[in-house]
Amino acid sequence: MDMKLKERFTKDWNKYFPGAELPMVFYYADEAVPGTLPKSPKGHRCMIADLARVRKGRTLSMNMEAIGCGGGRRYTGFTEIQMPDFEYFLSCGIPGKLEGERYKKSPELVKEHLKHQTAFRAPADYIVFKRWDRIEADDQPLAVIFFAPPDVLSGLFTLASFDEGNPFGVIAPFCAGCASIIDYPYRELESGRPRAVLGMFDVSARPFVPPGELTFAVPWTKFLRMAGNMEESFLITRSWNTVRKRMKRNSGPPDPSIKKGDKS
Repeated sequence: MDMKLKERFTKDWNKYFPGAELPMVFYYADEAVPGTLPKSPKGHRCMIADLARVRKGRTLSMNMEAIGCGGGRRYTGFTEIQMPDFEYFLSCGIPGKLEGERYKKSPELVKEHLKHQTAFRAPADYIVFKRWDRIEADDQPLAVIFFAPPDVLSGLFTLASFDEGNPFGVIAPFCAGCASIIDYPYRELESGRPRAVLGMFDVSARPFVPPGELTFAVPWTKFLRMAGNMEESFLITRSWNTVRKRMKRNSGPPDPSIKKGDKS
């Protein structure tokens, strides 16, 4: 990881997105970062809940045993195994045997959906999550994950489209919350023109994120373009400055650099 990039993005982020939460990154490693591997959970536990500690600045390493959700293990690439009768679990259920989530109208639609979401193999035994300010020189991020409210999402979405002729530089696939921040952005790295992923629409994951927030996950190669484009994009215009001022008002004391009537 280029530490100059880290410093430059931090400076630009604070300038154009005042008060907004720093993103996190993930990468795979052969070993856990010392002291960051949680105990194996007892029973089911959504891994999105575990990421709350990363948002607060703690580094988190996870392997298959540390993830308490079958979907989380699958969408991090640690297993291809899917729960029995998954097509019924995601749809109508089985009376007297399995409660259905009713996210799809029928088991047949689930089977069709799964053709578009095949499992991948993790390149190493651990996945590591770090907040942006905790990244070290030896780290090699694969994607950058933002947890963000609408104004921040607006900026990220528009920045992701800044150097794209195609109107679909951002995708919002139907998937689990963990798939939207790990599986899909990881797969997009294989594309010649990776797309960002708008996510966390998963109803089952919503209880583990604050209301009014979604995620915006950016494959590393696309993030580098986005970061490099910030100073020449809409972020320097009067239009964005109006949004920027609102962010600043909502995040804390007024920015002394923004004067009353300032249009720049």
